[in-house]
Amino acid sequence: MHTDPVQWSRIRKLVLIDGQSIRGVARSQRLSRAVVRKMLTQEQPAKYWRPSRPPAITPYVPTISSMLTEDEAKPQRERRTMKAVYESLRDQHGYLGGYDAVRRQCRKAQSSYMKIAVRPPDIDASGASLTFARGSRAYQLKADATAAGSSIVLSLERDRRAEQGFEVAHWINKLRGDQLGTPLRVSADVASKLLPCVHDPSSRRRNRAITVLAYAQGFPIRRISACLGLSRNSCRRHIRAFQAGGVEQLLAPMSRGVLKAEQEDLKAAVFRILHEPPKDHGINRTSWTMRDLRAVLTSVGHPACHQVVRQIIKDAGWKWRKARIVLTSQDPAYREKLAAVQTILGKLAADEAFFSIDEFGPFAVKMKPGVKLDPPGPHRVVPQWQRSKGCMIMTAALELSGNQVTHFYSERKNTAEMIRMMEVLIEQYADRRTLYLSWDAASWHMSKKLRQRIRDHNAIANVAGRPRVETAPLPAGAQFLNVIESIFSGMARAIIHNSNYVSVDEARAAINSYFAERNQHFREHPKRAGKRIWGEERIEAAFSDSNNCKDPRWR
Repeated sequence: MHTDPVQWSRIRKLVLIDGQSIRGVARSQRLSRAVVRKMLTQEQPAKYWRPSRPPAITPYVPTISSMLTEDEAKPQRERRTMKAVYESLRDQHGYLGGYDAVRRQCRKAQSSYMKIAVRPPDIDASGASLTFARGSRAYQLKADATAAGSSIVLSLERDRRAEQGFEVAHWINKLRGDQLGTPLRVSADVASKLLPCVHDPSSRRRNRAITVLAYAQGFPIRRISACLGLSRNSCRRHIRAFQAGGVEQLLAPMSRGVLKAEQEDLKAAVFRILHEPPKDHGINRTSWTMRDLRAVLTSVGHPACHQVVRQIIKDAGWKWRKARIVLTSQDPAYREKLAAVQTILGKLAADEAFFSIDEFGPFAVKMKPGVKLDPPGPHRVVPQWQRSKGCMIMTAALELSGNQVTHFYSERKNTAEMIRMMEVLIEQYADRRTLYLSWDAASWHMSKKLRQRIRDHNAIANVAGRPRVETAPLPAGAQFLNVIESIFSGMARAIIHNSNYVSVDEARAAINSYFAERNQHFREHPKRAGKRIWGEERIEAAFSDSNNCKDPRWR
């Protein structure tokens, strides 16, 4: 079947507007000429209508009606439930449908008490309705004209809302003594608080007040339950609440207890187990799964469902994370060297300066990739192979107390450049008493020539009025302790990534401007650099078997 409206319109246009022949269109579109002619007779393809079939419950409607009619004469406890009606239809009458259809039909049949057809002269107006009570039940009589207009159908339906209204009015009259004159069986104070709640818009307060008042007047719980549409247990619970705490406890707002996900003993058990490897509990895994965690919690006396355990873990901020590979130091004197650096920083005086020194580069000046906001459309492309516009190396020193950067450009990385940096710092910080130079374990940072140059300088420093120079080497392979590395990283993200400088001079001008703005900012807003190497943490460690003792943001 060719029912595509786009294809249908295209073929009609080719024949009716463009004037092509039916034979040519049929050949080009790979259709038969009969199909093309059919498309020319109609503007749109005909819609497919699935033939309707009657519901599976239709043949069993009379059987359900007869069952409910039989039960009308029986006491309430002997009547068949909807489930019993469904099982009877399934087992005795061969019904193959579902339970919901039977339930809907039972409710429909119960709401319609009887229907009779009369001639039009027997009733004056169509669409009229009348509500009346008969015994303890209320009914609504409706008149509706048939489609043919030859008769009017009268339907008598049970009005449960009206029943409740009649029952409430009867109870109120009995409480007030308007008709029967019986004395009120509750105190005047209680009645003054409960009677206004009978007409409260909130069904919760209304049902509770009516339950207590009706029970106080001697109405049985069965009748109160049937009229209000509540379970008998609910009615008994309202009565017990009133007997225990009076009107205040009866009408008190709902208050939930502590959620299971907020229980402190359960949360402590969850995190205590999470900090233990699964193999300690006989589980052959290296990481926890929710099923294993729940099984272990049950075995230690803290059963909880998956949703509760997930909620506890989520509220604590735990997430599935992939471990990062970080730089580590293999220096055997790692702790001693780090302790020496932290001791210097801890006793650093106002006339002393501590410098973190390193080189950035060499790097080629060419189009660089990076992350940035892009508009919709083609993405930015950076060629893998490019002709370099030049190469550069930058040597820089960061003064930790003032957060000031001193830098210059070098041709290569060697001891001569380190001596040059030392001399630049001596001239720039001539008013200081001692300069501490800290760098990593590169060979040109610990050469004999450099150490000899420092000794020669210190020998005449006091006489020449120059600051002394001391070294504070970092552990080998501990680049993460070199504070200036983070400065290089910020500079690269700001002006190197996504760059395309035309020359080395333009790249150097951008770097110079970046460090000038940075130094000016920290002169106006003093803040020392290197929070980690100063040996400060955010919170003090406190042992607990259900937490990791540290702020999870600390790295």
